[in-house]
Amino acid sequence: MSTLEIKDLHVEIEGKEILKGVNLTINTNEIHAVMGPNGTGKSTLASAIMGHPKYEVTLGTVTLDGEDVLEMEVDERARAGIFLGMQYPSEITGVTNADFLRSAINAQREEGNEIPLMKFIREMDSKMEILEMDEDMATRYLNEGFSGGEKKRNEILQLTMLKPKFAILDEIDSGLDIDALKIVSKGINEMRGEKFGCLIITHYQRLLDYITPDKVHVMMQGKVVKSGGAELAQKLEEQGYDWIKEELGIVDETVELEV
Repeated sequence: MSTLEIKDLHVEIEGKEILKGVNLTINTNEIHAVMGPNGTGKSTLASAIMGHPKYEVTLGTVTLDGEDVLEMEVDERARAGIFLGMQYPSEITGVTNADFLRSAINAQREEGNEIPLMKFIREMDSKMEILEMDEDMATRYLNEGFSGGEKKRNEILQLTMLKPKFAILDEIDSGLDIDALKIVSKGINEMRGEKFGCLIITHYQRLLDYITPDKVHVMMQGKVVKSGGAELAQKLEEQGYDWIKEELGIVDETVELEV
């Protein structure tokens, strides 16, 4: 079992504190969901864990199996087994999906132990079939001209090919119709197991209708204010967030608009 542990994490951007003491522990074989209104720090949490340079960690720790993640460069975090599925994936002209994926896989391996080409092709074809992706997606430039749904499926393709210890999926469901949502959920569920843990950031219960989380956390004011099981997400869908604000005496749940 592997463990990703976040303790008392404080993060600021341009002098404005966004995260104000986040505590989370995620083990492999677990899927956690983080929910909350806009501007409460959810996407900041994802960016800070992965090492976005705009976000400055001022206090707290992030460790992976006891190793200090915050001391690692972004590429080192990826090689250590942390994957970020981005809300707005970048387009990269001149680099095909297949070339990008094979290079990313080989970057995780020792020199001389690169993945054989035919094995890579067979595995990629298999994953693309599960995600119902057109064959030409492999030879298209990375995310260039992709629809929103294609970009999100492509993020899950990368996830299933790279096989990280932990995935952080930032609003992977945004902009998806119901059919695409089911396909993306299927890809994530294919990863569930003893060697994989996941943190899903989402606004909506509908994703969690297809991916049952082990734990649900609510963020307000830059910290986790409530945690529970899958039933918590259902209650939020039915009743919104006002009952939590009333219960905890929170007037303004935001920190500022997330960037």
